[in-house]
Amino acid sequence: MKNSVTRILFVRLLSSIVILFLLISSIFVLLRIAPGDPVQKFISPEFSNQLADKVRESFHLNGSILDQYLNFIKNLVSGDFGISYNYHSPVLSVIKDYLPFTLIFSFIDKAFSNMSLAIFSIPGFVTAIILIYVFSVVFHLLPSSDLKSINFEDLTFPEKLFDYFKHLILPVATLSLGGIVIFYKYLRDNFDSVGQKSFVQFLRTLGVNDNDILKKHIVPNAFGPLISVAGVQLGLLLSGALITEVIFGLPGMGRLTVNAILMRDYPLVIGCTFVSGALIIFSNFLADLVKAKIDKRLVTEILN
Repeated sequence: MKNSVTRILFVRLLSSIVILFLLISSIFVLLRIAPGDPVQKFISPEFSNQLADKVRESFHLNGSILDQYLNFIKNLVSGDFGISYNYHSPVLSVIKDYLPFTLIFSFIDKAFSNMSLAIFSIPGFVTAIILIYVFSVVFHLLPSSDLKSINFEDLTFPEKLFDYFKHLILPVATLSLGGIVIFYKYLRDNFDSVGQKSFVQFLRTLGVNDNDILKKHIVPNAFGPLISVAGVQLGLLLSGALITEVIFGLPGMGRLTVNAILMRDYPLVIGCTFVSGALIIFSNFLADLVKAKIDKRLVTEILN
């Protein structure tokens, strides 16, 4: 069993080395036979041909492609990728300066993507309690309830605006945190999915500009489902964030509806229900209009 595992690992390692070698070799050959000369940006028509030849020699470009390739392989074995033409530094040194950000960003992106659904599934009241405990109880940075401070009337106008802002930070964070992560998840997955569609690949083979493909094809198809979700979320927010308003003591539709129910205020309950329902319907209607604006094909679907 141990020998089998060792053999599999050896075969995989060997195949990986061969694939990497073929990849680098292919890139090397394609770069050499492609139109253009990297030396041209370092010389001027006023310079002599002898100077141009010296520049090519310094870049190891004066030999045949086979000679350049053999010299490249010899240096590669020793870990020497040469000197970057643009940065005038060893290639590995340049990569070392840029690679850490890519690794960190990839890790954060992967972690955030995996955590997004978990964060979205956390109930709003749990998020609110955690935020209040951390920022109000532990660090005393933000108020935990109400829309304004007790001494609000004694404040100047700029201070009143800042007071409103401080009181709204935690409620807004509670409401938006789940939406942000789910929108991120939807948007990221939709872009990846649409980007792999056959029609997108076909447009690339036709030589269509990547920016045109992104704006005219990927964005309309990727944003459609996201806008639908945004419409529902907007309607729920406009109709009253029930638990959040109650926890933070905010004078909103959610708290008004709860108080109306507890006080058996039937007309007010019906009025709140009507307004909330109308706002949700309006938000979804608005989302359909935005989708139709982005993707003209949806106009026919809506009309039919």
